Amino acid sequence: MKSLSEAAVRQYRDLGYYAPVSIMHRSEAGALRRRLEAFEASGDGMQGAVRHKPHLLFTWLNTLIRHPRILDAVEDIIGPDILCWGTSFFIKGARNPGYVSWHQDSTYWGLEPPDIITAWVAFTDSTAANGAMRVIPGSHKLDQVAHRDTFAAANLLSRGQEIMVDVDEREAAMLELAAGEMSLHHVRLIHGSDPNPSDDRRIGFAIRYIPTYVRQVAGSHDSAMLVRGEDRYRHFEHEQRPDADMSPAAVAYHAAITGAHAQILMRGTGREMRA
Repeated sequence: MKSLSEAAVRQYRDLGYYAPVSIMHRSEAGALRRRLEAFEASGDGMQGAVRHKPHLLFTWLNTLIRHPRILDAVEDIIGPDILCWGTSFFIKGARNPGYVSWHQDSTYWGLEPPDIITAWVAFTDSTAANGAMRVIPGSHKLDQVAHRDTFAAANLLSRGQEIMVDVDEREAAMLELAAGEMSLHHVRLIHGSDPNPSDDRRIGFAIRYIPTYVRQVAGSHDSAMLVRGEDRYRHFEHEQRPDADMSPAAVAYHAAITGAHAQILMRGTGREMRA
């Protein structure tokens, strides 16, 4: 084990999640929040396509997906050859109705086998008071559950997807995090979160990591960024780092990559990716 204890890895295997994992001092998380909010203040904010795979647009996020403490913990779960397949922000404004419905991440991703892990990095505290993530322990052992698309305006998911089975919320565990900590969860773990009634924002950055043997089976083309180890399988086009924050080259490259990505995630809906 590079980072996690054997007990932590065993919990992840048994329950589908582990938290918290300390990544950085809360002051470093605060600095990341200030970078994000400086960009938001400069224009339209972290909306639409910019919210998806922003590690292709911002050098500081590209550095974050390679953070040694994050990758050490991820390696303990999925092994030493690691691709970053996607990133996205989950931002709940103060006193905002935004929520995340009960769902499995794997529903529309088209990735097989489902040996995929999300590192959810807290830029702010994430607590019961501001809509922290809740999970159903052990639900990752289920097969893919049927979902329905709602496209509900307040739902933070791309299709507003929700599972078509009843969830006993008494079984849910809440993953409270301090700024600078992260949680790890399996791609098939049922999870969601409530709105944020507090007076401050709740900001999380989700990083989707896959071992290099995982394949894309729902689309003819997909891409990912090698962040550790070696890719002997070459199932994905290797993505390039941004040369500078929001540079013309980075913006053009990001548009091409997320356009292809959206065709996979939004297939069958006749809709484009939304915020």
